[in-house]
Amino acid sequence: MAMSPDRILQELSDTALALCHAHSAGLSLLEDDDHMENFHWRAISGEWASHVNGGTPRDFGPCGTVLDRNMPLLFSHPERDFPYFGEVSPLVEEALLLPFYIGGEARGTIWVVFHDTSRRFDAEDLRVLTNLGNFAGLACQTLLSLRTAHKVEQERIQSDAAMNRFTAIVESSDDAILSKNLNGVILSWNSGAERLFGYTSEEIIGKSVTMLIPADRLDEEPDILSRIRRGERIVHYETKRARKDGSLVDISLTVSPLKDAAGRVIGASKIARDITDQKQVQERQALLVDEMKHRIKNTLSIVQAIAMQTLRDTPLAERDAFISRLHSLSHAHDVLTNENWHRASLSNLVEFTLEPFRATTRDRISIDGPEVWLDANKSTLLAMIIHELATNAVKYGALSVNAGRVGITWSQTPDDPHTANFQWQELGGPIVVAPARKGFGSRLIETVLRSEFGEPKLEFLPQGVICTLAIPI
Repeated sequence: MAMSPDRILQELSDTALALCHAHSAGLSLLEDDDHMENFHWRAISGEWASHVNGGTPRDFGPCGTVLDRNMPLLFSHPERDFPYFGEVSPLVEEALLLPFYIGGEARGTIWVVFHDTSRRFDAEDLRVLTNLGNFAGLACQTLLSLRTAHKVEQERIQSDAAMNRFTAIVESSDDAILSKNLNGVILSWNSGAERLFGYTSEEIIGKSVTMLIPADRLDEEPDILSRIRRGERIVHYETKRARKDGSLVDISLTVSPLKDAAGRVIGASKIARDITDQKQVQERQALLVDEMKHRIKNTLSIVQAIAMQTLRDTPLAERDAFISRLHSLSHAHDVLTNENWHRASLSNLVEFTLEPFRATTRDRISIDGPEVWLDANKSTLLAMIIHELATNAVKYGALSVNAGRVGITWSQTPDDPHTANFQWQELGGPIVVAPARKGFGSRLIETVLRSEFGEPKLEFLPQGVICTLAIPI
């Protein structure tokens, strides 16, 4: 039966111990992660064998010195010069160490040790160790080669397993996954692609990907390939592609560069997801929103007509105020339908609501705040608040004089990211006097809105009105 390299090293250590009549012997190997003061002790014989495990790194300074000088060395009491040598018990009276070679490079030492003065090393010991060192170099070379081969094999096994998992994922995916070279020629085609486009892999591999592109969209492919050559990744690109039967399908396309081992782009992988159902849902939603918008406009128009008829004997200013409030509601609904009906951007809401006032106030209204989204109910109520504040500012407040201005700001804090602190502040207008009675705007802010905005704060300071709201988002 063939002897393993590790067993051969141990036999060499035992032989050195016996032929040199030493107390301890061993072989130390400088491996990839070792350094000149820290070796793997590959074999140990004699008295040290019970103190040190073989195959583990140990500090053994004389080995480093031998390799550094590339010559045999005889040490007496080496623990005096190498403190870490003293960590191994028993201590050393005399030690003879020789380098051995792997691939022409000194990579290890074979050594024998006396722990007392019962005998000394001589020329015959040097000859014995020299011969044994030659065998040790061959055995260590075999050991390292086997270890490298095992590592390569393990990496291959892991790579094959990873590739098998990846292949299984690709084949079981509902999405169409394919690859192509930089000329647009299809190189791979999964079952998801067969289901989506109708072509089998035999029918399409080796053909141009332009087979899938409608005639009116052929200019997309050169642009995609150009971006891939630059190493760019294209994510969620919505387009249309043609099936084998000629029908078109809406897809979301993700394209990623494929690179070789040197990092050069050699092709692209493409994932195409069928978004036909999603598109149909979006179209139905758009139709419903348009219909809802149309009906709300009609309802508000009817309410306006009824109000004009019912309030014909009411003072004109009151009728105009009522109609203006209806318009502010209409603007709020415009913002919601322009977004997605469920929510609206706070900045868009403020801009739309103040649009009727911009003609006369020009640049005297400033707006500043981060991107914040409000749900439909809060959007409608806030639009009414802003409308009332702007109306009063034009009639009595800062916007009633040329020097007056209004600042609208909102912010969030890290401590409370789910609240937008909204503020309306007027400056430069007439001296403010708190009204003797509360009008519609004040009652709206202080009563109706409390359920949505906590405790709204409306202050009639001499220098200008300030309204503060804490808006949950």
